[in-house]
Amino acid sequence: MNAQLPPSLQGLLPADCRAAAELLNRGCACISVDHQSLRRELAACARDAGASDWLASRPHLFADSMVFVGALHLERMARTIAAIERVVALPAYQQRVLAYAPAVAQHAPAAAGVFLGYDFHLGPQGPQLIEINSNAGGALLNAGLLRAQRACCAAVAQIMPQPPPVERLVLEMFRNEWRLARPEVAATRPLARVAIVDEAPAGQYLAPEFELFRRLFADNGIAALIADPAELSYDGERLHCRGEAIDLVYNRLTDFALAAPRNASLRQAYLADAVVLTPHPRTHALFADKRNLLALGDQEWLRAIGVEQGDRELLASSIPRTEEVTPENAETFWASRRQWFFKPAAGFGSKAAYRGDKLTRRVFAEVARGGHVAQAVVSPSERRLLIDGVEQDFKLDLRNYAYRGAVQLVSARLYRGQTTNFRTPGGGFAAVLAVPGQRRCLSCE
Repeated sequence: MNAQLPPSLQGLLPADCRAAAELLNRGCACISVDHQSLRRELAACARDAGASDWLASRPHLFADSMVFVGALHLERMARTIAAIERVVALPAYQQRVLAYAPAVAQHAPAAAGVFLGYDFHLGPQGPQLIEINSNAGGALLNAGLLRAQRACCAAVAQIMPQPPPVERLVLEMFRNEWRLARPEVAATRPLARVAIVDEAPAGQYLAPEFELFRRLFADNGIAALIADPAELSYDGERLHCRGEAIDLVYNRLTDFALAAPRNASLRQAYLADAVVLTPHPRTHALFADKRNLLALGDQEWLRAIGVEQGDRELLASSIPRTEEVTPENAETFWASRRQWFFKPAAGFGSKAAYRGDKLTRRVFAEVARGGHVAQAVVSPSERRLLIDGVEQDFKLDLRNYAYRGAVQLVSARLYRGQTTNFRTPGGGFAAVLAVPGQRRCLSCE
């Protein structure tokens, strides 16, 4: 890849992709979101209330401005994701990580698992993988946001691509899960009914997206229900929801092992292969347990199990140092805590995650009991915006939505504070615009 800046930007921006993106992120504070267009894009979310109503109740869901990222950094993130997929497919890797996974993860369904989310910070050495999530939300919301962007100037207009066909990719992904899990049935009968399942779904912050999924399925001939797991029942042959037999469950639960009593019917049907569940407990165990980053960063072990040198080098340069916290090594981590970010091994959404320089002795005592990993701090890059006429710097991370090693969409999250959130005025999901460069950045090699 050796894309060049358009003529209108040459001479105004450095040719280096990273430097050009950083300059735009610091200097272009224009509002790029056409809010009227965004409301139209998301109007399908409305049942009893319009898109304006639920957007008003979530004022920090979407940022007003896009984020600029070097095209070569986007390429490197995609190569890192593909390399991880190759490592995860190796039997030796699976044996290592499943040894500490919950028992339910030993079940090996054929479905691959939808919506893996690879979250990166852009550090001085290029993209750094912070974590992998196995049920990343926001893809359809970000697809609508991307289509609602408008160029803030003629120069930026020249590098704005056509939005990718996210909805088509999403639909094909679910149909492919059906084919993988039910090849004989799928040969004669297409996917017919889906349940979108989360605990108390109407009260979830991203609940509007559930309706987007329901409408997408319905518009393409697939009946869909939005349900709490307590509404599911298993009769020994099929999983049912409100009296209807379910072919596939799109799993938005954060009970990754399906251990809670309210998830018993879903767990039983899953273990009996009576329903296609995606993503499923094995997906989480293979990709999203944060202890897996220790394996992915273990260079000697990766060489021993047959990982190619190119993949080893790419992972070594893209994954921050990660170590497990135990009662035995806790004091060492406390002494060097400013260098580390502490995260629960099976955590999600920044819950119980702490930056070391903000950590109190009382909270660290909980971390020291075990169940956490320590990851070397990689300071996020920043986006400068005008909020109520005042310049403010926002931290940002980049989420790659991927399926079977291929990136479908990249979005950003803008925030202030220790971790990503949707409580920062001016922050939230942001569209990503690739900035080309005339030469490769050293950090992208």
